[in-house]
Formats: sequence, structure tokens, C-alpha cells
Amino acid sequence: MLAPKLQKGDEIKVIAPSYSLSHVWEEKSQKALRYLEQQGFHVAFSKHSREIDDWNSSSIRSRVEDIHEAFLDNNVKAILTAIGGFNVNQILEHIDYNIIRQHPKILCGYSDITALLNAIYAKTGLITYHGAHFSTFGFDIEPEYTQNAFYDCVMKEGSLTLKPSQTAKNYTVIQRGTCEGTIIGGNLCTLNLLQGTQFMPQADEIVLFLEDDNIMGDYFIYEFDRNFQSLLQAYGTERIKGVVFGRFVDSCKMNTDTVKKLIADKLPKDIPVLFGVDFGHVFPMITFPIGGRIKINATDNLQIEIVKH
Repeated sequence: MLAPKLQKGDEIKVIAPSYSLSHVWEEKSQKALRYLEQQGFHVAFSKHSREIDDWNSSSIRSRVEDIHEAFLDNNVKAILTAIGGFNVNQILEHIDYNIIRQHPKILCGYSDITALLNAIYAKTGLITYHGAHFSTFGFDIEPEYTQNAFYDCVMKEGSLTLKPSQTAKNYTVIQRGTCEGTIIGGNLCTLNLLQGTQFMPQADEIVLFLEDDNIMGDYFIYEFDRNFQSLLQAYGTERIKGVVFGRFVDSCKMNTDTVKKLIADKLPKDIPVLFGVDFGHVFPMITFPIGGRIKINATDNLQIEIVKH
């Protein structure tokens, strides 16, 4: 199920289902607001978006109320999350998914929001979007790439071809091959919180998009490795048709050789595996559809085409 595409002049609602909007630097928040308004959008903020408690968030009741109100509001055409965090999975069992199913809207964010995006897709079939938070539009690293990638995914019809940013320069082919499948993924450690629950998305042909931030210090690679192994065990490698790894902050020490070792003996040798694609806890970033369809041709000329978004 696809939500109606966003158009200039539409209203965007900002919600804070993880960390509070008050956790965002005011300078970044104001810059993001000015930018979106200059692009012709009307920006509104949910009632509880600035509430903040000892966990840098608001209550479960407040966050769920804001989600319900945003989806029920006929004036709202897209919903942006304020920022990520650590606790969005607290609210998943309290959401009325019938509201979302009956009032489909664009929902976009990343990091901790991975759990919400994938849960909504699992429970309703609504395609959600892994990409810019509201706060993302306040940052200055190759901003046009992030902005255009967002618009391409949530405003345009037809297929999209992913091309590297100037920052990334190139995407690395770790394994050659071709595939088509349903995109599932986002922040790996957050996605894995859904294992064994009703909120874990399922598909017969899965293309994993995976990234993570370094909250483990020198142990990051070990943590990422076992989280990746756990995800493959949960789905079964026979359903994995391709894997796309994002970009990582330098302290993660993720490079081509590390990724080759990471996937060794874990994946079939004939499926495409890519590394360094523009998403993760880095700027700039693409927006991609959770539940969307993708085709990857990683042979002589790499082509990544999102065919349903």
C-alpha cells in the first residue's frame, strides 16, 4: 500500500515518537523549519513533540496520541520524525494500526525510527520511508543531495535510480549478482529488537538495507557482526536476495575488507552485496521505501533501481 505522494503546499506534521524535539539543537530546528517553509510546505508540530522526561522523550501515551492525531488529520499529507533515540519500540503495541491502514500517509525518519517504520509496514502493508528526520534539513553537508533524494522518493512517480553523492563518490560491489526484492531494514540493532514479535516485517524475497551507529566503541564490528548473523538466522538466507550496507562513521572502522570478512560463509555467493551506499548516521543520505521493491544489477555496470516507492 502506497500513501498519496507529497505536493508543494501540503502540510507536514512533525512528531517525536522517540527523542523529544526539545533534544534537537534549536538552531537546527529553526533552520529546518525555514527551509521546508521556503519550499512551499506548511509545517505543524504535534502537541507533545516538545515534552521531555528523564529519558529525553515523552510518555508512551503522549507519543501514541500524537501518532494517531497525525494520521487522522486530513490536512496532514506527510509525517516527519523529529530525531531518533532509543525507545520507540515502547509504543508499538499501543498504536491503533487500523487508523494508519485507513488513513495512509508518508512517514519518514531513520535510526531508532527503524522500529516504527518496519512495524507499520508489517502490521498494515503501508510503505514507509527510511530517510530524513525533520532535524536533518537543518544540516549542511551536501544538503541538496539529501533534499533531492527525499523529494524523489516521496513526491515523484515512477522508478528511481540511486547514484552516489559527491561525499560517497562510489558504491562498492562486494559481491556481483542481480536481484529483485522487497526492501527491509534500516538501523540494524534497532531492527533486531523486532525479532520474535508481531512487528517483524516478512517477505519472500528480501533485500536488506543495513546500517548502524557506533555506540559500542572498539567493539562495534563484533556487535554488528553478531547482529547481522542474528538477522540472517531470523529470516533464513534462502529469502535474502541481496544486501546493501550503508555508510558508517569513521570510528566504526568499516571498510571493504571488513565487510568481505563480515559476509564470508554467511551469504550465498551469487547474490549482490553492496557497501557504502548513502544512508546511515552520516550526511548526505538517500530516502528509501521500507516495503518498496528494488532491482539491483551488480555486474559490469552497477545499477540500483527502486521500482515501487
